[in-house]
Amino acid sequence: MLTAEATGVCVICPTPFLPDGSLDERSAATMTEAYVAAGATGLTILGIMGEAPKLDAEEAMNLVRIVLKHAGGLPVIVGVSAPGYAPMRALASRAMEAGAAGVMIAPPTGLRGDDAALSWLQGAAEAVAPAPWVLQDFPQANGVTLPPRVIAALAADPRCVMLKAEDWPGLDKITALKAMMKSGEMKRVAIYGGNGGLFLPEETMRGADGVMTGYAFPEMLVRLRALLAEGRRDEAMDLFEAHLPLIRTEHQPGLGLAVRKYVLSRRGIIAHPTVRAPGPKLSDATRAEVDFLLARLARRDPVALKLAAE
Repeated sequence: MLTAEATGVCVICPTPFLPDGSLDERSAATMTEAYVAAGATGLTILGIMGEAPKLDAEEAMNLVRIVLKHAGGLPVIVGVSAPGYAPMRALASRAMEAGAAGVMIAPPTGLRGDDAALSWLQGAAEAVAPAPWVLQDFPQANGVTLPPRVIAALAADPRCVMLKAEDWPGLDKITALKAMMKSGEMKRVAIYGGNGGLFLPEETMRGADGVMTGYAFPEMLVRLRALLAEGRRDEAMDLFEAHLPLIRTEHQPGLGLAVRKYVLSRRGIIAHPTVRAPGPKLSDATRAEVDFLLARLARRDPVALKLAAE
């Protein structure tokens, strides 16, 4: 089960599709195995970048079962966010029965005010009981801002074990939350950064316990955290800066998932870059720009050398 002591790199998995839009089960397996080999300490599926709303209930559970089968024992978190509690309850129950380590919840759009957000999320936590759960704080996606005192109130639930901290700017928020935990104003939960890894070095140095993102080179995330843990900050920043142009390109609202899937398909991690309709497709010009970034990356980080030879 997922606990508040979790650390490391939890990779957000995309959902692989065949060119006709059906679930690519083979790629789901190879993708999972590739992330395990890259050094991930956990996996998250059916998140915002997992195209969860485009899957029906049976497709979602099929993906859950495939990932669990190939995860090598790593904890798997299943995103169960939905506008209402009934589908959350159903997916959480089935996922936990299948062997998931916990679930992730984000508030829906349309909530107004701290009291409304707190009440809705407390109801969601009850709906997914008895599963351990991750609170996703991502106001850029849903328009719901959760101040530290609301997060602390939600963390009082013993089953709330992790915060995916994606407010932006959010570094001072991480610092505030860590201070509240230290002073006893808030129960300890693991804090994982997100936002595509854009602020991974700073989040780590502010005390984040890990990162939960789907950047197409998770090996870099693992290495960067290790370098920072060893006090090799300049080396960590050199590595990060080599990847930053691609991280930035992957992080474009609306288009980023298509970029990520294109890179993953070029790496052989998934077979096809398909984004299920309705969704964006990369233009020839955009693919050329990404290829240029990959070629430059290969000159600075050996992890991308295979792409340079293609």
